[in-house]
Parts: sequence; structure tokens; C-alpha cells
Amino acid sequence: MDGAAAEDWIRAHVEPAGAIETAHERPWATVLRVPLADGVAWFKTCAPVQAFEPRLTAGLFARWPDRVAEVIAHDEERAWLLLADAGTPVGTFGNPPEAWLAALPLYAELQRGEAAHAQDQLEHGVPDLRVATLPARYEGLLQRNLPLDRDEVDRLRGFAPRFAELCAELAVHGVPETIQHDDLHMANLYTDGERMRVLDWGDSSISHPFASLVVTFRFLEERTKLPPTDPWFARLRDTYLEPWGSDLLDVFALARRVGAFAHTFAWARQQDHLPDNARPEFDKGFAIILRRALAQT
Repeated sequence: MDGAAAEDWIRAHVEPAGAIETAHERPWATVLRVPLADGVAWFKTCAPVQAFEPRLTAGLFARWPDRVAEVIAHDEERAWLLLADAGTPVGTFGNPPEAWLAALPLYAELQRGEAAHAQDQLEHGVPDLRVATLPARYEGLLQRNLPLDRDEVDRLRGFAPRFAELCAELAVHGVPETIQHDDLHMANLYTDGERMRVLDWGDSSISHPFASLVVTFRFLEERTKLPPTDPWFARLRDTYLEPWGSDLLDVFALARRVGAFAHTFAWARQQDHLPDNARPEFDKGFAIILRRALAQT
């Protein structure tokens, strides 16, 4: 990133009240904190693997200004994004399930509405993880050098025919494929006391919408320490499904099962764009994702 050019671009849209500082730097994106007289703004530059994010985020804000971060400006060609402050991540409050009870119906409504824009989003670089593509991606996963033991890879290989069957079963139900955040956890859900907003759409894909809760439920288990049998999971599932219609419990369960594997395909895509020195640390998390998918076999 050309730091001087980025700062000039930022100053063309807001008036910083102090030094612009790096908030965090990752292989897939760098975020700068921009102090303002009345608060703060956030500048994000996306690496090629997430270059679709500024255009996607701007489109979502144009259509859903009450449930995503306010986009002050974006540059599609340079993959730059300037956002207003969205408040506080719900992880700061311990990732309470009550926050998700409020947020998930709003997110589901967004997904339903965005189905009409899915083809356009695909044409502008949002990754294609539609259900019909998943069996081939599974075969591709098996060709990789995965951070798993040999017996675990053998289990994955043996499950391939059944996975293709599950995808075919899921497709029959006809739930419209749409934007799927795929990183929907407590660090990406913000509240300002009045509104809940979903941020950081750089891991998104066009896929089965119900797979979104693979990540949400994982972090409620791991961070909030809800046991898998906790009644909160059924309650959150039901409030998420309400905007979609009735009689979808079996579809939801199937989508979560298939979605656990689709999530590994998204991680594999990220891995392909990492520098070599970042892969060992990345693979620690990748192994967790792969083993959670293995549990679905």
C-alpha cells in the first residue's frame, strides 16, 4: 500500500484530528485508525484475496444502512474502504447469546434481500461456494497437504461420496443462495447501544445462507462456553429461520453439516494467498476448522 496516497485519499473524505495509525496488519488486510473531532473512522485496504470487499460492503450499506457499517467512501480499483465507527464488538461483553437473538433475524432479512444481487456479486469477485460447486471443491481439498494426521485424511477421503449426496439433498430444497458472511462471530458484530451491525465481509461467499451459523455457533461453544445441548442454540436457530419460513429445521441441520466443509474450502482459499512465513500459524486454526468438519462425518 502507498501510505501517502492512502492518507491523501482519507483526507479527501474526512478531516483527521490527529495522527492516522495502524490498528492491525494481516496478510489479507490492513486497517488504519483515523481520529476525528467527533469520534473515529476506519480505513481498510484489502489484499487481492479480499479485493471484492469494498464494493460488496458499499452495496450492502446502500441497501441495508441500518445493519452494516456506514461506508464513508470506497475505491473498488484500489480495494480501499473508509468506514464510520460502528460502536463496540459484542465480544467485549462476553459474546452474550442475547446479542445474537437480536442480530440474527436482521441478518437473515439481509440475506433474503441480497439473493437478487448474488449473480452481480459473483461477477465482481465474491467467491462462489454455491452448493453445486462444493463436491468438486471437496475433491480439491483432498489434493492439498492438510494439517491433519493420515488417518484423518483417510476419513475425509472416505466421506467424499456421502458429501456429494448431502449436497444433492440440500440443493433439492431450493433455499436461494445468497451472501454468506462466513466469519459471523463476536468480533464482527457491533453495537452502538441502538443498532446491531455486521462488519468485515472479506470472508464472504455466495453460498447456502444457513451455513452462516457454523461460525456463530462455534464461538458460542468455544468462547461463551455454551454446551452443544444448551437451549440457546435451538432458540437462535429458530429466530434466524423465522424470516425464511416454516418447516426448515431439517434443512438447517443439513446446511450446517455441509457448511462445516464449505468453511474449510474458504480457509483453503485464504491459505493459497498467504506468504510462506504466515502458513504455520494459519495452519493451527485451519486444523481446528478441519477437525470440526471431520466431526460431521
